[in-house]
Amino acid sequence: MNCSLAQTLEVVGERWTMLILRDAFFGIRRFEEFQRRLGIARNILSARLSHLVNEEILERHSVSPGGKWAEYRLTAKGKALQPALLALVQWGDYWYPNEDGLRVEFFDRRSDDPILPIRAYSQEGEALEPRDIGARPGPGGPKNIVAKK
Repeated sequence: MNCSLAQTLEVVGERWTMLILRDAFFGIRRFEEFQRRLGIARNILSARLSHLVNEEILERHSVSPGGKWAEYRLTAKGKALQPALLALVQWGDYWYPNEDGLRVEFFDRRSDDPILPIRAYSQEGEALEPRDIGARPGPGGPKNIVAKK
């Protein structure tokens, strides 16, 4: 399907994949750590990690002779997913809040200040609402997008 969202979901749209990426952003790198934190079956974890390596979202680095022990590190392509993951967490915090407060607080390590919600902004830096954003076919896109003004 010639759709950016559909193609993205083919790569990262599965629950375990997103949770593996979440943990990778939290600094988890080893198979055993992912397995212990997620409680995921080893065969499923192995398949998801292989998929993320094949998609160049994670890189596998051997850390022992013979490659028995490995670490999985985010690539630039993987790191570029951070805004999407943050937006999903923020959406979940808003629509499915924990009565005790935020489950995770994201902050700027330089200032220790909380980060602002992920938003779409105009070229002038103005926050946009969904009603402010239109869509139209791009040169490589499908011709069936209905553009509304």
